[in-house]
Amino acid sequence: MRPWRASTEPRSTATPATALRWLHARATRVVADDAGSAALEFIVVGLLMLVPLIYLVITLSLVQHQSLGTEAAARHIARAISTAEDAGAAAGRVERVLASVVDEYGIDPAAVRVEVGCRPAGDCPQAGALVVVTVSATVALPLVPDVLGLDRLASVPVEATSAQKVSRTWSAG
Repeated sequence: MRPWRASTEPRSTATPATALRWLHARATRVVADDAGSAALEFIVVGLLMLVPLIYLVITLSLVQHQSLGTEAAARHIARAISTAEDAGAAAGRVERVLASVVDEYGIDPAAVRVEVGCRPAGDCPQAGALVVVTVSATVALPLVPDVLGLDRLASVPVEATSAQKVSRTWSAG
């Protein structure tokens, strides 16, 4: 059996070209030992990229859903006020519509604020006035713990405004 040597040729006849061939053969063997790691790298990098992407999609869809809910609440409340027979009926309608929209869209009732105003300024609602309703809420981001108030810091405010004209024949009775 022959003793191990770095090159198959004797050292005295080694040339730079022979050394380059030996380095190339050695590098090829090292790269060949790396077979299969590309699949592992693809899986690891894929997971590292996929998890934040899925969180982003879930968060954006949650914010969009809540935004649509506040827009629907503002629109329906303004319509309910403007079509009510009197101020007492308008107040009752506001509560029912808000409860319905909050339940339908899964909005946190404690995070919802409703502001009702009339233009021109005065009693609201009044005949011929423009009822302006603004509904605002905060959307808590998913998977954020409530430790040290992080849940309040990691929230997105959403707001919607709607206007509806009150009939000139509306009675304040």
